[in-house]
Amino acid sequence: MAKDILSMKTACAYIRVSTDKQEELSPDAQKRLIIDYAKKNNLSLINDNIFIENGISGKKADKRPEFMKMIGLAKSKEHPFDVILVWKFSRFARNQEESIVYKSLLKKCNVEVVSISEPLVDGPFGSLIERIIEWMDEYYSIRLSGEVLRGMTEKALRGGYQSSLPLGYRMNKDTGIPYIYEDEAVIVRKIYSEYIAGHSYLEIARELNALGYNTKRGATFEGRTVEYILENPFYYGVVRWNRQKHDDHTIKDIGDWILAEGKHEPLIDKDTWDNVQHLIALRSRPYKARAAGHMRHWLGGIVKCSDCGASLMAGINATRYQCGNYNKGKCSHSHFIKTATLEQAVYDALERILDGTSELHYELKRTAAMSNKSDKEIILEQISKLSAKEARIKQAYRDGIDTLEEYKENKELLNNERRSLEKQLEAYQDDSKDSSDEMLSNISSVLSIIKDTSKDTLTRANAIRSVVDHCVYDKENDKLEVYFFLQK
Repeated sequence: MAKDILSMKTACAYIRVSTDKQEELSPDAQKRLIIDYAKKNNLSLINDNIFIENGISGKKADKRPEFMKMIGLAKSKEHPFDVILVWKFSRFARNQEESIVYKSLLKKCNVEVVSISEPLVDGPFGSLIERIIEWMDEYYSIRLSGEVLRGMTEKALRGGYQSSLPLGYRMNKDTGIPYIYEDEAVIVRKIYSEYIAGHSYLEIARELNALGYNTKRGATFEGRTVEYILENPFYYGVVRWNRQKHDDHTIKDIGDWILAEGKHEPLIDKDTWDNVQHLIALRSRPYKARAAGHMRHWLGGIVKCSDCGASLMAGINATRYQCGNYNKGKCSHSHFIKTATLEQAVYDALERILDGTSELHYELKRTAAMSNKSDKEIILEQISKLSAKEARIKQAYRDGIDTLEEYKENKELLNNERRSLEKQLEAYQDDSKDSSDEMLSNISSVLSIIKDTSKDTLTRANAIRSVVDHCVYDKENDKLEVYFFLQK
């Protein structure tokens, strides 16, 4: 007897295969069984209403695009289907809470969820059995997750690799051991050397971006990217795992981390790593030198003890200075000096430079993008690569991949990049020019500002710091050494 088309309900199929190695039917097998079920039960099922997700976990619905697409259609005005067919309820959801929420939502839209392999009886007992099945699915998911976690933990303890490799490494598919990838390794070594040289995370990031370098994912560098690389023990041969939570990516307590010796070749030696970690700890101290605007006196923090190197600290009324370590019992020599005497010593030191009594010595400091002599070679290398890039875009145009407009646009981008690099390169040609006149002019301007007692503390503090890196006071010999710099 022919089926009554008017009484036939419309169905859709939802098919999912998980990422874990569980015993389940393939997508094709699930599809075949669902189509057979639809035919036997007078349900209309078309190919457009079959939603398949392969290798996706069922824990979170919002991580399943096909599932969300199906739910959206079920809620729409068109109402394209009345029944959702699944091989098992576990294919619909492994989270009982989400399963109840979405099934309730679908019920309001007059859409029923049916498991073709888990038939339910009508009435309250059917609903109870359905909830029990959902609970068992969720329990299985939790148990499976725990087993996977234990397996990953054991692998991490053996120094195994189970996450994406950091910048500077590639995976050897034959041995399963990462190897150093020199094209990226040069960036990592530069980050470590720049940080040791005194540059901040942001300065290093700006320099790398100016040189045309990218992160592992092809993005520009940020301060936090540099910080992560400097704190990643992978670079000295240690595998780190279980550092952060997967749901909100917050960092776990260090006691929960797993650290194990890896089998890969270290990119950074242990001494360099330890040195960098020590510097990070020092520079991140909450009691580090305060900004000039919060100091009691404009010389605060800039004058150092000749014995221990600590800063001389201004007293409560800023009428005297003393070595900070001496006040704590860590320095054995007093460097007590009255503030007025210290101020005059600074004035005298600057005036001796201006009248030629003392010889001018200063350090030429460049911005982060030009801080290393080796950067010149890097810039030249970047410029040489532009020719190869230009050849590639020209070939793409000849092969018909790019239009003439796209070719012109790409060529203009290359020309802009070339001009930017050449501009940076020109800065090196200025190194031979004598900057003494500029330095003397700066010192003269600063001297007039710091001697003007009508100026506030912040103005005088910023002025002295624009030409003086630090001063060293030697009380025993009553001598003050001033170390100048010129920022380029």
